[in-house]
Amino acid sequence: MNQILLHGITLEQLAEALIPLLQFPSKPNLEPENDLLTREEVCKLLSINKTTLWKHTKSGKLKSLGLGNRVYYKRNQVLEAVQPLNGN
Repeated sequence: MNQILLHGITLEQLAEALIPLLQFPSKPNLEPENDLLTREEVCKLLSINKTTLWKHTKSGKLKSLGLGNRVYYKRNQVLEAVQPLNGN
C-alpha cells in the first residue's frame, strides 16, 4: 500500500488546507463551451426525443463524438446548430 508522509504539518493544518479543495460550488456560474453532453442531456437541452436527435445526427445537422461505446456532443456545437432556428 502506498503512503504519503507529511512532516512538519499538524492534522489541523492539513484539514484547513484541504477544506477549500473539497468545497464545490452548488452551481457553476458559466458552463464550459466544450463541455461534452450525453444524448439524454442534448435531448433535454433541445426539448426533443432521441429519435429526433438521431435524425439530426444522421443528417449532419449535429455532430456526435464516439468515445468507446458512448456518444457525446459538444455543447458549443449543439448551441451553434440551433442558432439559425432561434433567429427565424
